[in-house]
Amino acid sequence: MAKKDKKTKEAAAEVISSVARVTEIIASSPVSFDDAVKTGIDRACKTLRNVKSAWVKDQSVKVEDGKITNFRVVLNITFLLED
Repeated sequence: MAKKDKKTKEAAAEVISSVARVTEIIASSPVSFDDAVKTGIDRACKTLRNVKSAWVKDQSVKVEDGKITNFRVVLNITFLLED
């Protein structure tokens, strides 16, 4: 087997044998939903290692006097568990 093929199979085996966990966090921002997502991911990466993806599960806004004052997102963060 060629070295390139062996390395490709080894890399594929690492990906296949990985175990991930999903955790839910809530983040907010007075600026936008985008900023709330960035804030949540930045904060998650300070605590969790191997963060690989995130998806927005829910979003809402806080309204005061007819104006949006806060954007809130519920994120599911996926990270790989270490051996």
